[in-house]
Amino acid sequence: MPAYAERGVSAPPEVAYGTAADPARRSAWLPAQLRQTTARPVDGGDELQARWVAPDGPWSAVLRVYPAQAGGATLRLELDADLPHEQLVRIADETLVGLVGAVTDNLNAG
Repeated sequence: MPAYAERGVSAPPEVAYGTAADPARRSAWLPAQLRQTTARPVDGGDELQARWVAPDGPWSAVLRVYPAQAGGATLRLELDADLPHEQLVRIADETLVGLVGAVTDNLNAG
């Protein structure tokens, strides 16, 4: 059963999505099992989506980025792996904390 986590970030959705999809930044936030994979855009209509699938295992992630008030974004992660659900929920939450940090660093660098 997949685990879900959601966080807000003070960055436009395009910046949050671009940071998430940037191969140079994936080690800052993606679980190690997915770092060797490339983000594949997913057609999500009005939302920005990307998917990562581990080539040699049961790990996968889908990130959805939605506009939020005041020009920010909401990040929603679906993470799936062959792990106990409680552990997977913790990893999903830690993963989004890492992504929020990477987005913040990206904004501060510019």
